[in-house]
Amino acid sequence: MEKAVYTLGCGDRFGHEGEAQLTAYIEAKKQGIDVCPVWNKSNREHKTVHTEPASLRAEADAAVAALGWSGKYFVDADHISLANVDGFIESSDFFTLDVAENIGEAAAQSDVDAFVESMSRYTGEIELPGLDEKPAVSTGDVRKIAEHYLSAVQEAGRIYRHIAGKKTGAFAVEVSMDETEAPQTPVEMLFILAMIAQEKIPVDTIAPKFSGRFNKGVDYVGDVAQFEKEFEQDVAVLRFAAEQFGLKKTLRLSVHSGSDKFAIYPAMNRIIKKYGAGLHVKTAGTTWLEEVIGLAEAGGDGLAVAKKIYAGALSRYDELAAPYATVIDIDPAKLPSIETVNGWSSEQYVNALRHEQSCSAYNVSFRQLIHVAYKVAYELGDEFFQALEKHSDIVGRNVTHNLLKRHLIPIFG
Repeated sequence: MEKAVYTLGCGDRFGHEGEAQLTAYIEAKKQGIDVCPVWNKSNREHKTVHTEPASLRAEADAAVAALGWSGKYFVDADHISLANVDGFIESSDFFTLDVAENIGEAAAQSDVDAFVESMSRYTGEIELPGLDEKPAVSTGDVRKIAEHYLSAVQEAGRIYRHIAGKKTGAFAVEVSMDETEAPQTPVEMLFILAMIAQEKIPVDTIAPKFSGRFNKGVDYVGDVAQFEKEFEQDVAVLRFAAEQFGLKKTLRLSVHSGSDKFAIYPAMNRIIKKYGAGLHVKTAGTTWLEEVIGLAEAGGDGLAVAKKIYAGALSRYDELAAPYATVIDIDPAKLPSIETVNGWSSEQYVNALRHEQSCSAYNVSFRQLIHVAYKVAYELGDEFFQALEKHSDIVGRNVTHNLLKRHLIPIFG
């Protein structure tokens, strides 16, 4: 039996916390939790802070060398398309193929017909592991699924072949289907995976859509029992599809968590252990927020910088929130005034920002606004970066603790 593969993404907006992040994986491994780090940074984030993909590779390699990490690790080209993948090819070895925009586009009718014909053996009542009932699948159902998803999978195939034609060395592949209106059903997942196999994409992870809200940096909002049902069905269908269609036995689900989805981690942990299944969690730890927490906790000039970040964020709310509108839910009425925050102590600022739901001062709207305000920090320039260097110890402790105690152990431990 193949050993389950666990991978966990760690984003780092400014490239300062590689060692603090890797320390969490090292400590987890000492506790018997073997998880492969995946450093990721999206094209949008690179553009916002004026960095290049090669900088993320340099950060990861430097951390690995400094701490003597001997396990595997990856650098993820996060949510790429044909339009922007070329800049990531040399430095990345994990590619998240984002084809959500192609879902619903019409594929060639001849391609749809050919796919439907190739799937004839899976029509009628089919027994899918993890499902109590045996869904009845008609030829019309298969056609409808193909008409909705085949174009997107074909686009994933084009992106994969483009990368493979230019990339030397092995790399991991994820197909991202999470940014859609509704969750995929188990039957849809089965046929999507059949399409991926027919496109000859050697997929390592697939990111489906789940019920509920996965807002950036805050907890899951939704029916946890429904999420657990969907997650278990998807895990079971992936195993079945891998056997049926010749996909990798280590094929695993990817959860695009947006970090800090504490409510669903126990369910994820139970199910991967039940099935002996692998898992990829796209991002965890929200490193940028831990940097701000560390600065605020340091007091003095660190707290002053944290307050400036909030002041800039609140005054530029519309500009900063717009690109993230689908993954944040901020109540403007819950945002304190700049004057109020300027009067806060270190403890007050930290309590509002740190994701401790038992703390009455925790402010989910404040946290989400800071999450999208990294552009403000970048524009502070030396004032921000010098503060990060000066207070690197306290910042690093926050980064490591959050990644280890709130993510690695609850999900995989």
